[in-house]
This record gives sequence, C-alpha cells and structure tokens, in this order.
Amino acid sequence: MNDLSKAKVTWLEVGEEADAQRIDNFLLRHLKGVPKSHVYRVVRSGEVRVNSGRVKPGYRLQIGDKVRVPPVRISESKPQKAKPLNLPVVYEDASLIVIDKPSGVAVHGGSGVSFGVIESLRVERPQAKFLELVHRLDRDTSGLLMIAKKRSALVELHRMLREGEVDKAYLAVVKGSWERKETEIRESLHKYVNAQGERRVSVHEDGKAAVTQVKVLSKNPDFSLLEVKLLTGRTHQIRVHLAHAGHPVLGDDKYGDFELNRALARQGVKRLFLHARQLAFKHPIDGKAISLKSVLPDDMLRFCEANFGIVPR
Repeated sequence: MNDLSKAKVTWLEVGEEADAQRIDNFLLRHLKGVPKSHVYRVVRSGEVRVNSGRVKPGYRLQIGDKVRVPPVRISESKPQKAKPLNLPVVYEDASLIVIDKPSGVAVHGGSGVSFGVIESLRVERPQAKFLELVHRLDRDTSGLLMIAKKRSALVELHRMLREGEVDKAYLAVVKGSWERKETEIRESLHKYVNAQGERRVSVHEDGKAAVTQVKVLSKNPDFSLLEVKLLTGRTHQIRVHLAHAGHPVLGDDKYGDFELNRALARQGVKRLFLHARQLAFKHPIDGKAISLKSVLPDDMLRFCEANFGIVPR
C-alpha cells in the first residue's frame, strides 16, 4: 500500500479479503494512526469515494470496488509495534484458527493496550491476506478464541453467533454457595462510562436483552464452580450477571468483591477466574461438526482441587 502519510490521494482496489466489509472498518484497517473520528469525518464529507461516488460509513464493499482515500495526517506518536505472542493453536484449517488465549492478553489493541492477539497474529503471519476476530474475550478471561482467515467464514460465523448456533461454555469460580442447581439469568444490560472514563456495564431495564445459563458443578459454603453458557453475547455479560445474582467471579476487578479479592490474592487468585472452556459448532464453510476444549489454567486448576476436590474435565 502507498504511504498514506504523504499529501496525495490514494486509490485502493477491494479484493476478496475485504468483500462485504464496511467502508469505515476498511479505512480504519488501512489508515493506521488516524483517529477514528477523523476517518468518519472524511467519509461523511464525501472526501472518501467508492467508484467515484459518495457512500455512507455503513456501505459494504464489493470485490473490484475502487476506493478513493484523501490525504490524511497520521499521528506523529508511533504506537508500539505488535510482537509475536506465539499463542497455542488448538485448531486451524484454511478458513479458521482457534487460539487458547491466556489471561492478561488483550484480543486487540485499544484502551491503553498497544496491541493484542489479532495484531500479534498478523505480525506472525505477514503472508496472510485476511485475519479478523470472530468474537472477543475480556483481557482477563482465558480460553478459546476464534479468528477467521476468510471473510466468508467471518460472515457466516457472525450469523451463527447471532442465531445461537455456536455453543460456548465457560467455567467460573464465584463467591458463595449457589443454591440452585441450574438456572437462567435474564437481565437486560446497559453500557456506560463511569466518572473515571472507564467502560462499565450494569443491569438496567432499558438495556439490551441478555440471557446467561448457569449450572453448578461443585460448591462449598464459600465458593461455587459454575459452568456458564451465553445465549447472547453482551459486553461483560457473565461477570455482570453473576455479580448481580450475588455471586461475583473471583478476581473480578470491575464487578467483584474487592475485599475478598485482596484476601484471595494470597491463595493465588491474582486474576479473573473465568475461562472460555469449550466451543462446539458446525464449520462455517463445509458444515462439519467441530468440538474443542481448553485445558483449565494451572491457577484455576489448583484452586478447584484445593476447594472442591475435583479436576474439571
């Protein structure tokens, strides 16, 4: 690609890797270092054109489209370059990669993080024409994360997630003894920004519908080990629903019991005890059944053995 920091118009032709992608997301991918607000401004002002015509930010590109990109000023401050993380790959084929993400690693750059899994993967695989996150995990959540290698796979997996055709199961260790063996939490969730400028989510009747299924695997008077399944995919859904139910996830620094977290840190609970354990779905291209499972991280495993006397399988 031409150097977009130079004062001249650039023309980009859309290939298979960007077919059906929104023009705003396409530009954000190509205009590294340009503020998102500026990208939206040049689209709305008509400075960005597709096939010589004006388009809206939601326009979806087609193979062969010619995109006019105006000269833009790229931020002088250079972001930290992504480095290879070499994370474990539990499944890969021509259309899809599934990574076993450790806790503490962001899935993408932003919010004070220079880069995450997706940027690292692109550095590791410079020959790859297309790599995009299928879904997201919170930075402190460990476990299975899907990345699409083809746009057709990404579009189909997004449809499957919306339609509930992807079975995602998490393991969570929470405060207190969950008295019901199986339950379903249906509480609408609302996103907001707190006084410190941090993104948060709360249960609110005016929020978006959210459904979480909970099954107790083991418990004692102090803690419970839960299998949790998402029927919707809202931001921080598991953490907020469980905290609202009176059973916050251990180690949760946003919605948890902070005093308990400090006490448990001496027992090795130094991060969010939430793990994306299992994925089951039909392959987005050939329809074959795929079932994947991630081994429980050592810190959660030791805690479960010490407190419940079991090793989750």
